[in-house]
Amino acid sequence: MDTSSRLALKLDIVVIGAGQAGLSSAYHLRQLGLQPGRDFLVLDRAPQPGGAWQYRWPSLTLSTVNRVHDLPGLSFADNAGGDASVRASVAVPHYFAAYEERFGLDVLRPASVNVVCNRGERLRVESDRGLFSARGIINATGTWEKPFIPDYPGRESFTGRQLHTQQFQAAEDFTGQHVLVVGGGISAIQLLDQISQVTRTTWVTRTPPRFREGPFDQEAGRAAVKLVEDRVRAGLPPNSVVSVTGLPLSPAILAMRERGVLERQDMFSEITPTGVRWADGRSLDVDVILWCTGFRSALDHLAPLQLREESGGITMTGRLATQVARDPRVHLVGYGPSASTIGANRAGAAAARELTAFLELPAS
Repeated sequence: MDTSSRLALKLDIVVIGAGQAGLSSAYHLRQLGLQPGRDFLVLDRAPQPGGAWQYRWPSLTLSTVNRVHDLPGLSFADNAGGDASVRASVAVPHYFAAYEERFGLDVLRPASVNVVCNRGERLRVESDRGLFSARGIINATGTWEKPFIPDYPGRESFTGRQLHTQQFQAAEDFTGQHVLVVGGGISAIQLLDQISQVTRTTWVTRTPPRFREGPFDQEAGRAAVKLVEDRVRAGLPPNSVVSVTGLPLSPAILAMRERGVLERQDMFSEITPTGVRWADGRSLDVDVILWCTGFRSALDHLAPLQLREESGGITMTGRLATQVARDPRVHLVGYGPSASTIGANRAGAAAARELTAFLELPAS
């Protein structure tokens, strides 16, 4: 579609994405005196409020999910109910919807941003809901839309079923099948636990999993986040925070250990039509390969801005490493050290303040 002759709506700031980081950013823009629809606009590609939470598997409940931190100004517990058995895919979208309404954020959805281009003093945001001309953007697109599956030799030859965490729905879907769970993160552990209770599983990880004993206090949390922050400030691709913190030895994990489910194997070297093979010649036939191998930041729409370094990362600056060094008009929230619900809150506040100051927008 030719968009070159279409008029673009002029705004000071466009926020792309209405998950935790995007909503926090929008809230703080309002607190600084900017008005939705006039000074800034939030675009979200999802059909309804909830960010990536609305797509999570049904068995992920409030009792099993990592803590959902309050967005600024509104309690999650007061708006999502106290029933821990409620699906996260129901409770969090309900909370986000209440939040958007309470603060009048006027999110435009569904609106998919196709590309962001440099237009001199402004940035051109092209979406399927129109064109927008902004002086700055806060990008909060997260990672859910970009699942990562490593390219192992023979992957295309496998005759069984392959799926990613993103596509998982229920453990019962695999009853009677041998499931190979690949990955050492929290999602891999959670799904391995569920699936192993209904069918045979094998667990493989690239590196030995590191379990964390004892409490994880604020000081340890800050130290872990700083390690991720140091990488993005150096222009390196971010690691996940959990890769630094390790896996907590929860009662569920201890129970898995007792059942022998956590007897992991090293990563295989190739995939065969019927399973996998290791470098030493061992092989294993499986019916399903479940890739719990994480996600990558969904930033393809920003490619024309040429923000990346040769390393593949983006050099970040600013108080909480949300500002792109190559283009200070662009802030990335929910990226790197802010890829958690509490980190996204703080990043949204920092991005709103720093971007409005950089653009010299009047504060109320």
